[in-house]
Amino acid sequence: MRNILEVQDVKKYFPIGTNVFSFLYPGKKEYKKALDGVSLYIQEGRVSVLVGESGSGKTTLARVILRAIDPDSGSIIFNGDNITKKTGKELRNFRKQAQMIHQDPYSSINPLMKVFDIIKEPIDIFYKEYSDEERTKKILAVLDDVSLKPSTVFAEKYPHMLSGGERQRVAIARSLAIEPKIIIADEPVSMLDVSIRGQILQIVKQLSVNHKITVIYITHDLTTSRLIGDEISVMYAGKIVESGSIDSVFSNPLHPYTQALLDAVSEPNFQNVDKEKVVRIKNFDSAPAETGCKFFSRCPYSMDKCKIEPRLENKGQNHTVSCYLYDKE
Repeated sequence: MRNILEVQDVKKYFPIGTNVFSFLYPGKKEYKKALDGVSLYIQEGRVSVLVGESGSGKTTLARVILRAIDPDSGSIIFNGDNITKKTGKELRNFRKQAQMIHQDPYSSINPLMKVFDIIKEPIDIFYKEYSDEERTKKILAVLDDVSLKPSTVFAEKYPHMLSGGERQRVAIARSLAIEPKIIIADEPVSMLDVSIRGQILQIVKQLSVNHKITVIYITHDLTTSRLIGDEISVMYAGKIVESGSIDSVFSNPLHPYTQALLDAVSEPNFQNVDKEKVVRIKNFDSAPAETGCKFFSRCPYSMDKCKIEPRLENKGQNHTVSCYLYDKE
């Protein structure tokens, strides 16, 4: 199966501590390394999960992939074409093929527009040749795809008349309307009730299967990632530290950070409700290391050679990890 998206050694640094005094007293600038050499390979027609704690760089990576912000270095290869430096019409053509579902279903859609007009807006931009009849048919079809039925009724509603789950379905329908090849879903269920999260995730999964859309599902929740994903990549402090199939990573987590994430997953074992959960992390409050392995200061297995940054290497069956624990030496 071919890769539809390749992220190659992408870096994105943001200056921190910038204020009026930094201009009066210039000195050495400090940077937040949001992405510090990220490489990621996404297969066509699959659901790839990107998981990590808040601040690990997941959303920044999504914005770089969509060219909402430019990387400082590295390349983004989409469908065999390097889109890193594209502008104008070429960038517009790429954005038609890559859409995003945002985290907040309340602020991501215009409260003053009917559902019909919300979905019609991207169609007006990218399908100017469509007749009014064709636009209406398309809008009602995508509402049916996200289970907002009867579609003719929901099309005439305003966002304030919808629940949070229904609003997120409208956002999904809007992304689907222009027939993208890839959709990035950034924490699409984190602000929704637990009772409807599974429904939204099932819709996203079915879109991938029925429309052959590649989905990148960004989350910090490992429980939901197993429900929807085919592959998973684990991010920590701007780096990919482990990747592989969902089953491989969940059954045999290699990186100590992945192990700690899985340790923290709640399990419905009521007999041990008072038992303290053991998570394999030391120095919880310590910051990521500036050099070497970024997990060095929090890793219970850290060694002197971890002060040199490990490479992401294949340890069998396309299961990769950046950790010295698995060196043959």
